[in-house]
Amino acid sequence: MTTDPRAVIDREPMSRFQWGIVATMIGLNALDGFDVLSISFASPGIARDWGIDRAALGLVLSMELIGMAIGSLFLGGVADRIGRRATILSCLGLMTVGMLGAASANSVEILSAWRVLTGLGIGGMLAATNAAVAEAANAKQRSLAVVLMAAGYPVGTIVGGSISAVLLAHYDWRAVFVFGAVCSVLFIPLVLWRAPESVAFLMHKRPPDALARINATLARMGHPPVDALPEAAATTRKAPLVDLFSPALARGTVLLTLAYLAHIMTFYFILKWIPKIVVDMGFPAPQAAGVLVWASIGGATGSLILGLLTGKIRVLALTIVAMLLSTALVIVFGRAQTDLAALSLVAGIAGFATNAGVVGLYALIAQSFPTAVRATATGFVIGVGRGGSALAPALAGFLFAAGYGLQTVAILMGLGSLVGAIALLAMRNWSAPAEGG
Repeated sequence: MTTDPRAVIDREPMSRFQWGIVATMIGLNALDGFDVLSISFASPGIARDWGIDRAALGLVLSMELIGMAIGSLFLGGVADRIGRRATILSCLGLMTVGMLGAASANSVEILSAWRVLTGLGIGGMLAATNAAVAEAANAKQRSLAVVLMAAGYPVGTIVGGSISAVLLAHYDWRAVFVFGAVCSVLFIPLVLWRAPESVAFLMHKRPPDALARINATLARMGHPPVDALPEAAATTRKAPLVDLFSPALARGTVLLTLAYLAHIMTFYFILKWIPKIVVDMGFPAPQAAGVLVWASIGGATGSLILGLLTGKIRVLALTIVAMLLSTALVIVFGRAQTDLAALSLVAGIAGFATNAGVVGLYALIAQSFPTAVRATATGFVIGVGRGGSALAPALAGFLFAAGYGLQTVAILMGLGSLVGAIALLAMRNWSAPAEGG
């Protein structure tokens, strides 16, 4: 009698090794968080050194989001073909080169090109890590594991922002990118050591040594080996991207993509523009980085609380509530505060709501698609969403340059989360198809 190893992982308690895989993916997402916002920490210094205005700076702030969109769309599919682990290692290489290139840039055009390359790695990374976490966790802890992985993003901005504030006090803005490159390199041996290829992926692709590799991973997880693998499911000639629009998956694909696209525009408005807004209020750049850290502390708290509640309340309901709060709090943020303490408090609360909405979406994506298309689905939703969200910092920059005040811009940018909540409300009666063999 054959046993499906995915069923073994689903029913057995989570082992220390499985939580170690989750922890590694949390760290990778933290690296993503820092790499994305490194340009935000550096932006006041770049604007000062190169004499660029808000409209031009908004375009620079959008560049890695364009790269992230391309990376998510194309490298998500790669992760479903060559594996989660190989994709993660490749993305770390892209991110290292991109960060070093940004540190050596001497013009807006060259910096923008390096940020696009960095974004390619970040986009592919998130698609692969989301799938890897979902496939390493058991059924009971899957939503919690994905939410914790997503919580790594604000943790990365907290740690990275705190270090950036110190670096900016002693060096120029280029030091921020050098630090990001060093961190990317250090993650490569950690992934090689602690993150084997996922059992679900090996079950789906069936390489010649699949049984031996699956049993080796099950042993590291503390689970019993299997004698033989069950019959593989019949393969389809359709590309995985086409599968996302099959009758069983199309509704979830469209609504999750719309929700992510709309909400992430609000999310990136807050994260990308906080340092420049604070500097323009008359505060020094290191203190501006500190306000962004408070927004990230709020985001990490929101992620943790949402994760703890996933065992008691449906993720869909939690995410809708978070998005509605996000709209309200971004509008409150727009009512410009007069002192640093008030700015930090409002940024922290807004970060709480916006990030809770994002991590809720990651959990919904992970539980809504089967193994064969999970990374592709994650990549598609995040890729389209981030492609559209690349407009957010640039749009805000043009609105500011056109003379609109912070309050007006915040109201307009905060409406994205409201649109996202409406899209998720339309998902209430939709359920994901059962996993195939």
